Amino acid sequence: MKKLLFSSLITVLMSCSPTVPNQQNEKQIAQQDWRIDVEQTLKLFGHRNWIVIADAAYPEQSNPAIKTITIDDSQLEATAYVRQLIEKTKHVDANIFIDKEMNFVSEKDAKGIESYRADLDKVLEGKPVKTMLHEDIIRELDASAKLFNVLIIKTDLAIPYTSVFFQLECGYWNGEAEKNMRQQLKNASTNTP
Repeated sequence: MKKLLFSSLITVLMSCSPTVPNQQNEKQIAQQDWRIDVEQTLKLFGHRNWIVIADAAYPEQSNPAIKTITIDDSQLEATAYVRQLIEKTKHVDANIFIDKEMNFVSEKDAKGIESYRADLDKVLEGKPVKTMLHEDIIRELDASAKLFNVLIIKTDLAIPYTSVFFQLECGYWNGEAEKNMRQQLKNASTNTP
């Protein structure tokens, strides 16, 4: 009986003692948390929402439709993760935009830009990527944010003009199908007495 009581007491005391998380566990939890957050957000998002993988200088915007999260993973890891998530979903696809200015940033002025460009090409390989002036992309994003939500994933990358913009579109319907349907609708309305 004494052994049973002693054993029970030890079990209770051990279950009450706080566990001390190590730094690696905390980092894994933080990585999982942002990934889970992005995955859950993507389930809610659809046509006309945006996801931006931003560099460190990207400003927090005041529009309440724009949510900003910060992560400790690299910008390229986040870009690869978002691309893979979008590819796995059935309900969305994405137009991918990068800043036109990035192609004109020199290694002399921004150390690491050349290797970043090469690595980004690998991450986005096989996907059509559109380049636009940064201000034009921001203007489109801001216009969308008047009606639709935007997620900014802010990284600590300190190289200019390196943000990657995913403008979501319908994954099971495309512009050509929409055009065909609209033409049929127009034909049907002109043939109706």
